[in-house]
Amino acid sequence: MIEVEDPPWRNEYFKEALGIKKVPSEATLRQRFDERAGDLEPAASECLVDAGREIGAPVSGLETKHVPLDIDVFTMDNSNTKKEGVSRTYQGFDGYAPIAAYLGQEGWCVGIELRRGREHSQEGFIPFLKKAIDNARKLTTKPLLVRLDSTHDPIDTLVALREAEKVSFIVKWNPRRSDIQKWKEKAFKEGRVVEPRAGKRVAYLRVRKRRVHNGKTYFFTLVIRVTERTITADGQMMFLPDLEHEGWWTSLELPKEHIIRLYEDHAVCEQYHSEFKTDLDIERLPSGKFATNALILSLSALAYNIVRIIGQLGLIGWRSPVRHKAKRRRIKTIVQEFLYLAARFIRTGNRLKVRFGKHCPAFKAYEVLHYWLLPT
Repeated sequence: MIEVEDPPWRNEYFKEALGIKKVPSEATLRQRFDERAGDLEPAASECLVDAGREIGAPVSGLETKHVPLDIDVFTMDNSNTKKEGVSRTYQGFDGYAPIAAYLGQEGWCVGIELRRGREHSQEGFIPFLKKAIDNARKLTTKPLLVRLDSTHDPIDTLVALREAEKVSFIVKWNPRRSDIQKWKEKAFKEGRVVEPRAGKRVAYLRVRKRRVHNGKTYFFTLVIRVTERTITADGQMMFLPDLEHEGWWTSLELPKEHIIRLYEDHAVCEQYHSEFKTDLDIERLPSGKFATNALILSLSALAYNIVRIIGQLGLIGWRSPVRHKAKRRRIKTIVQEFLYLAARFIRTGNRLKVRFGKHCPAFKAYEVLHYWLLPT
């Protein structure tokens, strides 16, 4: 760790890095957040992707030439508190249920919004979706592939995705009270059937569904997978067949199995959520006021993207002190390998310098990152 003799609010490095004359104390900062959270949170959200756009952050796509845009709700456990907005979440504890949007295989956060624990995922979702798409456009001009889970399969979401330019989508189908026996008969009669092992049959079916929204008629493609098991994986015969049916709304004209595989990668959102909650340690938000916690979450997303930039530019490639190859580094890895460095701040010739040890393993990567980020 970098050691400093003065407290942070008197340290010269913080003042120079932030471009201010005085760094406020924790109590002063909390007071300012409480007073101006309503004004500061929209500003923090607006500049969420600015740093990545300025440096040309790498955004990796898929083999379909699309860039994935994954949107998902996650929970933050704030049990045993009386904070504003804390209520019962779908996971059975008291807390918040924020929604976040991640772009590319690097997981750039292009949108985040704090929500009350009991708030339904679809409530206010369309404005958030449009804002996330707009932010994604600031980082890439490639077509987007929006992936959503089954809580976002109402018709208004599908219509909004259909009307967006250069946007394809895969949305998990919510079968609700659909008749599984009818789907089984239709899928095994009209679809493609495979038998991956004895006692297990899988049918794939593509259907066109007519849906009406605001007086207009739309047709959407639904990919269905019905699985029938009569023998378990360990060879046990079943008294009654076990049936499972799943579906995905999509605008892609690809093989059915390929669409399902593309959606399965949506699960990587759970890794991004855990980086917020554990690596950045913000699961239990500090304030009792909802607006202040919303501001802190937005600032955390900004910090998440900045640390992600450091990882992608400094810890990917042959100069990286981390030996194994990867497309991206976890926030925890970036902090441990790049930010927790033994160094000293030295003021000489009216300039502030950073001196590293002679055998610092991350110095080369640090040097590359430093010159990459220097203003031209």
